Amino acid sequence: MAKRQPKKTTKTTKAKTAWRTAKKPAKAVPKPAARAKPGKRVSWLDAKSQKPVIDRYARQLGPFISAMADGRINADEVAAQETRVAKLMKAIEPKLDDAMHEKITQLLCELTAYDLMQVLHSMYAARPKVAFRG
Repeated sequence: MAKRQPKKTTKTTKAKTAWRTAKKPAKAVPKPAARAKPGKRVSWLDAKSQKPVIDRYARQLGPFISAMADGRINADEVAAQETRVAKLMKAIEPKLDDAMHEKITQLLCELTAYDLMQVLHSMYAARPKVAFRG
């Protein structure tokens, strides 16, 4: 039996495989409708359309950007986000009177439903339009 010779590496071979190891370029993050100046509030709604823009701010959060860097969200990243949310809730909830607590609870529930609906709609819109026939 003949010994197997190592495969020669050429420039074209390297170029053909470079795309496999190259990191994907980071996607541009859209800027919020209005940047907050120190001590100023940033609106939750777009001034023109009156649509929620919280998702724009969320995309700029450091932990979100770090979690999305590899294009995947793992269980540890979800758990870390859950911890941050719970910490903020614990800090804010005691400061709310009953009427404001009820309104904020409703807002959080509606916002969560809105986000879930957007994700599901995006997944539905991205699905293949033609059924597979094998």
